[in-house]
Amino acid sequence: MTALFVAELQFFLGASIKEKLLMDTTRSELLDIYLDITFHNLPCDYLSVDAMDVSGGQQVDVDHNIKKRRLKKDGTVVSEDSKNKDISDGLDPNRCESCYGAESSEHKCCNTCEEVRDAYRVKAGVLESLGSIEQCKREGIAHRLEDTKNEMCNVQGTLRVSKVSGNFHISPGKSFQQNHAHVHDLKFLQTFPLNLTHTINRLSFGEFCPNPSKPP
Repeated sequence: MTALFVAELQFFLGASIKEKLLMDTTRSELLDIYLDITFHNLPCDYLSVDAMDVSGGQQVDVDHNIKKRRLKKDGTVVSEDSKNKDISDGLDPNRCESCYGAESSEHKCCNTCEEVRDAYRVKAGVLESLGSIEQCKREGIAHRLEDTKNEMCNVQGTLRVSKVSGNFHISPGKSFQQNHAHVHDLKFLQTFPLNLTHTINRLSFGEFCPNPSKPP
């Protein structure tokens, strides 16, 4: 009788394991990844947000739905007034400026500093100095990189990705594609001491759940 009681008690207290296989019918839908990360020793101008997956989908240097906030060392936000100044005032909108030897069918004209840098990346060339490029001097890029080197950066926003294996990363250096490879341009960071110390304020996948212990 005692043995029967013990056996029944063990059965009652034991866990019942049931296996179930469900097919994901929402694979074609996109998954939202919300991120809020603060980099304590890298300014926003040096950071690039990218996402890629096994199906070949790539999002390079994402700026839609992603906001980079410049921060001082004390955590206060840096005014963006000077950054938003339109430097194209007074320039011919139909101009075609030099790509400094990196012209191609894709880049016949380079009217901005970024277009010159993109043209060099496509041709796998080496752009030695931003200070010698008229477009970069006009936009004050070299001075800006120097002036912001002691700032922090808060990266906040939402990435929309496919429901397949993949990765997203926040890395220093402008990202681009070259010979079917994903690379980052670190040429102008060679003299900059890279310190990727960061704080993840929030990282979530899918619909926001205010109470994780009681999901919908």
